[in-house]
Amino acid sequence: MKILTNICSNDLQESKDFYANLLGLKIKYESDWYMQLCVPEDSEVEYGIIQWDHELVPKEYQNSPTGMYVTFVVSDVDATYEKALNMGLSILQAPRNEFYGQRRFLVKDPNGCLIDICSPWESE
Repeated sequence: MKILTNICSNDLQESKDFYANLLGLKIKYESDWYMQLCVPEDSEVEYGIIQWDHELVPKEYQNSPTGMYVTFVVSDVDATYEKALNMGLSILQAPRNEFYGQRRFLVKDPNGCLIDICSPWESE
């Protein structure tokens, strides 16, 4: 089994720039209505972005995402946070150590999707 997350976007280029610049994802496939990004070290770890109003997306789902978020585990959450600040992104929560062993920050992507970026940490 393989799981592929697809998010909807009303601006594919802006979404691509967000994920490529912030997280270093690479373009695996690109068209005028869909693109697939991947982790540079493993092209099988994919993240899809589909045009919001494409016929494949049911009308009732052609709106801002709610009730879900996507988590990206990175090697250095603080370095990624600095990138996010330099990009002028909408930070919802600065990095902090969470009780379950992750240091994370929250940011909103260009489509309004909540993005959780984290790295494991161990208390001393």
